[in-house]
Amino acid sequence: MMNEKSYPQFYVLFGGYLNQDSDLWGDKLEDVVSCYKRDSSPEEIAEALSEIDTFKKEAGESLDTKFYEAYGFNFNPVLWGYTTASFFDELKRILSA
Repeated sequence: MMNEKSYPQFYVLFGGYLNQDSDLWGDKLEDVVSCYKRDSSPEEIAEALSEIDTFKKEAGESLDTKFYEAYGFNFNPVLWGYTTASFFDELKRILSA
């Protein structure tokens, strides 16, 4: 479901920022995502926002399961104090600010 071709901005965001080494970018989700945002063009940020909606739509009621299958070994929103749905909401808020 989440791969470089289908979700290119997720590939960058989760592969480069929200992963096991995310503490290199900051201690809070907002710090880490702000680094991604700073390094990305407005078009890439818009694409990431679109990918959030697409992923949620494709996953439907299996959002937690589908997200864990795709990124659970590298990033778990629960460890950051979020559900998958609230994590995506917060991600959208940060990227849209």
